[in-house]
Amino acid sequence: MNENSFAILGVGNILEMDDGVAVYATRYLQSNYTFTPSIEIINGGVEGINLLNIFMQYKHILILDTIDIEDSPGSIYHIPSEELTGYGLNSGGAHEIGVIQCLDMLELMGRELPKSSILGIIPEEIDICIGLSSVLHERFDDYIKSVLGILEKNGISVTQKEAITPLRSIIENFS
Repeated sequence: MNENSFAILGVGNILEMDDGVAVYATRYLQSNYTFTPSIEIINGGVEGINLLNIFMQYKHILILDTIDIEDSPGSIYHIPSEELTGYGLNSGGAHEIGVIQCLDMLELMGRELPKSSILGIIPEEIDICIGLSSVLHERFDDYIKSVLGILEKNGISVTQKEAITPLRSIIENFS
């Protein structure tokens, strides 16, 4: 495991409306920002157990996903991975075996766990549709600002590129 490595891992399904917000966020970050030192931005989609190798490669991982908590749609939570049990993160569906199970498997294998946390946003609508609900569309900038704030707290400098690719174009490129 590389001591200085930092990765952002976005998981979700763009075919299920708000469940794809993290996938859009990873593409948005890649398109619109540079980071010093450089970081890896990974679209984990619905890879499930195939994400296990990601958790073995990086010292620090910020996981982006939707999260099922009793609160208003669009609410954003930053939760350390050791506190994730019971929050409804990747608890089935298209994610199959998800992030929590990957961390559990590493622990069972006696491997070092990366320092990890989730930046979760509560979805308004999970339905078969590409795009985001109006609530998540409105909260997307706050979600991105939260990611950037976490990076800066971890000593990663963020620079916005001159030409910005809007969220609408990011979503359209997946259609």
